[in-house]
Amino acid sequence: LGLTTPSSGAATVCGLDPVRNSRDVKRLVGYLPENMGFYSDLTPLQGLDYIAELNGIPADVRSERIRRSLETVGLTEQIRKKVGAFSRGMRQRLGIAEVLIKEPRLMILDEPTLGLDPEGAAQLIELIRSLNKERRMTVLISSHDLTQVQKISHRVGIMLKGSMIAAGSMASLAKESLGIEDGRFSLEDIYMKYFKEV
Repeated sequence: LGLTTPSSGAATVCGLDPVRNSRDVKRLVGYLPENMGFYSDLTPLQGLDYIAELNGIPADVRSERIRRSLETVGLTEQIRKKVGAFSRGMRQRLGIAEVLIKEPRLMILDEPTLGLDPEGAAQLIELIRSLNKERRMTVLISSHDLTQVQKISHRVGIMLKGSMIAAGSMASLAKESLGIEDGRFSLEDIYMKYFKEV
């Protein structure tokens, strides 16, 4: 995304080199940081229109994309309410709507359920699942909440000290790290095994 310059190695995003093709990569990737900033005196419609304009979305398709994004995240009933009055869960959903406006192929979410009550976290997890299933969107989640990650992920990557030390399905990682094949494991068990070995 152009936020940092790599010190070594290489990566591709949707087949593109993010260093050489940073603008193209930015068009394909949506990012929701842990603490999303909003203009609290705007309504969701006003804020999303502003974000759409910043992303160069043509005026003739902007209102339809905003409508679809708000519908997807379940905020159509809140379009006239000021964002400053939104709960943390509503703000998270609005943040996802902002990301969806550009119709990304890859969505990166940093700690998406942090600070949400159990109901809000469950709703957000279901929303993420539906984006993956219905829109065929790849969703990459960065989180310390391993229980939530285990509930939602098809594949996981384990990072320690800034390096990816393992990646794969939870079943393959459990077999590799714990020697377990019967499904009786948690992502926390897997993580701790790798953590102790590093």
